[in-house]
Amino acid sequence: MTISRPLVCFLGVLIAASAVPAADQRPNVVVLLCDDIGAHELGVYGHPVHKTPNLDQLANTGIYFETGYSTPICHPTRFELMTGQYGHHNGVYQFPNRPGGPPKANEGADDISSHLTIGQLFQRAGYATAQCGKWQLSGEHPDLIFETGFDEYCMWAYTHNLPPGIKKHDGLHENKQGTKTARYWHPSIVRNGKKIPTTIDDYGPDIFCDFALDFINSTKDKPFFVYYPMALVHSPYWPTPRDNPSDQDKPRNSRDHWQSNVEYADKIVGKLIRGLEENGRRDNTLFIFVGDNGTGGNGKAQTTEMGCRVPFIVNGPNLVKPIGACRELVDVSDILPTCCEVAGIEIPESHVVDGVSFVPYLKGDLTPLRQWIYGYLGGGRVVRTKRWLLEDNTMKDFGVLFDCGDSRNGDGYRDVTQSDTDEVQAAKDLMLSILADKPVPDVGPIKRK
Repeated sequence: MTISRPLVCFLGVLIAASAVPAADQRPNVVVLLCDDIGAHELGVYGHPVHKTPNLDQLANTGIYFETGYSTPICHPTRFELMTGQYGHHNGVYQFPNRPGGPPKANEGADDISSHLTIGQLFQRAGYATAQCGKWQLSGEHPDLIFETGFDEYCMWAYTHNLPPGIKKHDGLHENKQGTKTARYWHPSIVRNGKKIPTTIDDYGPDIFCDFALDFINSTKDKPFFVYYPMALVHSPYWPTPRDNPSDQDKPRNSRDHWQSNVEYADKIVGKLIRGLEENGRRDNTLFIFVGDNGTGGNGKAQTTEMGCRVPFIVNGPNLVKPIGACRELVDVSDILPTCCEVAGIEIPESHVVDGVSFVPYLKGDLTPLRQWIYGYLGGGRVVRTKRWLLEDNTMKDFGVLFDCGDSRNGDGYRDVTQSDTDEVQAAKDLMLSILADKPVPDVGPIKRK
């Protein structure tokens, strides 16, 4: 049979079209780790003054956990998020060279490249991956950040992160000695191994946000994973662009700028959401906002609930039902398995994961997935169930036990450490059983405030 030329051409078009892979429609993922912010700082968690409309909207149209835990300080939290593991598995309980921390920075357990990371899991699954903001983990040029599974990055660079041949940052610094580079105005920025020129008019958080949006806009044919550890709202508390500061006032550190910093973090979130909407990727993007520890000067670095309880908000129109407030328990170790399940990524059996995927919650099934959450710092531990809270526990000191009742924000907690009722004793036994396989270094007693 002879096939006519028009039919041959038509068949050729069909064959060619079938050879072109369809656009990858797997969900995208954005994880924002806000620096030094306790849950109580956001309007949706009850703050009476701070205006955080973008985060409040994400919380109310998605899901926000009334009790979500990180560790009480950023370094172990970053390892926990990147690995899905607690300190007794990833080996990091504290900053290096501090009590309970790794003996050497960037070596052994403190070498993030020696761990399997969430970036590597997504990159190996074919995702476009990027990191922006505050890295604060190990690595050296030219492999810095790339080796942990990120295709591109835009980081606030300390002096030791500057590329070879560049000995110092020519912009602002955060200390009088001129050794700590600025993250806010006239910041020190390295993008994909190259120092980026900045001026006194450049504001670091805006640079990181613009980088994230540019990266997202460049990934049209594949899904993306963005890990955005924010510079905000960590000290120094410099004025933000919303304050319209003079050049002389830009590096002025004052707690009076605290509210402005919190609200500018919210503005960054709003800008990212609008960018996703304009890109047409909003509905299919899982968006997670979480704090790395409690507020500086008000919980941070304490093995207490104020040290661990952070905002924990998850949104995604096609991925998360609009549940709003949720009283189930989650912690930062849950982020890796949750993101992987949403993306259909299998975690190797050889990689221990302490976290629990909370994907059922996102689908509206609020059947409890875990009975407790956990935080740690150096030689101290915190454990929370829905009712009971154990703070300042060490390997030798039981710590302080609270009966929280139904409260989740500190109101009405009762110190029952000295009680000998059967109910309290059962709670003590439960806490010790949870901690039995989670050792921490013995660095001496905790100084309680």
